[in-house]
Amino acid sequence: RLRPVEQVGWDDCQDFITKLNALTGSSFRLPTEAEWEFAARGGNKSRGYKYAGGNNIGDVAWYHENSNYMTYDVAQKFKNELGLYDMSGNVWEWCQDWYDSYSSSSLSNPTGPKSGKSRVTRGGDWSSGARCCRVSHRDRAAPSRRNNYLGLRLAL
Repeated sequence: RLRPVEQVGWDDCQDFITKLNALTGSSFRLPTEAEWEFAARGGNKSRGYKYAGGNNIGDVAWYHENSNYMTYDVAQKFKNELGLYDMSGNVWEWCQDWYDSYSSSSLSNPTGPKSGKSRVTRGGDWSSGARCCRVSHRDRAAPSRRNNYLGLRLAL
């Protein structure tokens, strides 16, 4: 079993991705916020759950009421409709986008602004309340920020 990657800033993620892509010849990257939410919701197989994989947070997430304030090995809770684990709770996950308010118009696969001070983080973490672990919840952090509740998930 493996714990999630943690204590990485957005800038650290970019350095890692650059090295990983050079080593593998692949095109890994952080997901956009829209991609992250689509995946957390279960993609085209979505059943409309509040959390990634279900409506009962204890079944799908490590969060402040069940975590003893630490991370846990991945894949210990139920997966979502796409087979992805831990998209709610355990660690916040960096997204590619700069943080800003949502547009008032309906958009398909939106991207964030071209610049900003904070990057989007999604998913909640081991110390978050249930509200922060909902697939609809969004947060932000400075790209240089490192903490034991910040991690990453890659897109290819």
